Amino acid sequence: MNLSGQTITIGARIAGTGTAFAFFSPLLGWIGTAVTGSDTSANALFATLQQSAAERAGIDPTLLVAANTAGGVVGKMISPQNLTIAATAVGLVGRESAILRKVLPWSVGLIILMCLLVGLQSTVLSRMLP
Repeated sequence: MNLSGQTITIGARIAGTGTAFAFFSPLLGWIGTAVTGSDTSANALFATLQQSAAERAGIDPTLLVAANTAGGVVGKMISPQNLTIAATAVGLVGRESAILRKVLPWSVGLIILMCLLVGLQSTVLSRMLP
């Protein structure tokens, strides 16, 4: 996606949302990591998109790339690979759905907090950024 220019094209389109994109930025990392099971993969896939969208929307690109990574960390706890590893480690093989039901509210709560923080850092808390 990066080499073909798809992420930059998507980023240009998303940048049309302006500063609202900063609020939703961590969600890309969260979803990407939940689907791929890897924060590194989500970063490889979405970092260029985050950077290009930030530049076009007039937001600090470092903030949005970092938000992608932070969102990915929060999404790690609900990725199928991690649920399987956790179930195996504690002797609950086949009970991955029970583990997901326990961690999903925490993951959703944390991603909402992350979205709020990044949204505020892109506007009223911009002095927090280097």
